[in-house]
Amino acid sequence: MSSIELTPSQKNILQELVNLYRERESAVKGEEIAEKVDRNPGTIRNQMQSLKALQLVEGVPGPKGGYKPTANAYDALQIQEMDQPAEVPLFHMGERVEHSNVEAINLTSVHHPEKCRAEIKLRGSISEFNEGDTVTVGPTPLSKLQIVGTIDGKDDTGNSLILTIDDMLAPAEEPEH
Repeated sequence: MSSIELTPSQKNILQELVNLYRERESAVKGEEIAEKVDRNPGTIRNQMQSLKALQLVEGVPGPKGGYKPTANAYDALQIQEMDQPAEVPLFHMGERVEHSNVEAINLTSVHHPEKCRAEIKLRGSISEFNEGDTVTVGPTPLSKLQIVGTIDGKDDTGNSLILTIDDMLAPAEEPEH
């Protein structure tokens, strides 16, 4: 996927949309985003048009309508975050692995949870990891996702570990009062 360059304003609006959408899992009104980013709703509507064109946002018609982020929106925000690679901790047999940063987590066969695998691309050596070892990845910076898995194989060329996923934890967002 080609990297999408967002303006700071678009990024800000998209991030708020993602945050609000996550809290309630229903479409978000432009006015609510306008309030959060301190812009007028007209500006938000214009920005939403460009975000729709980039396929980062979907419009939801009807009285309960508004906007919701597409899967690409999360990617775009993650990609933006990658300028300063965030620390995604990695634990090997329960021990924190120093000097190895998780570059990417690719989930495969999500539609068959019993066959769910994750490919964890690492920066740093993977020589210490062996099949059958337990690995915990995360929490990731944005979604606080944590994956617990068993090493099923290694891909030395891609510097990645193939895990069978034993558990995935994504904490529910705490509503702020």
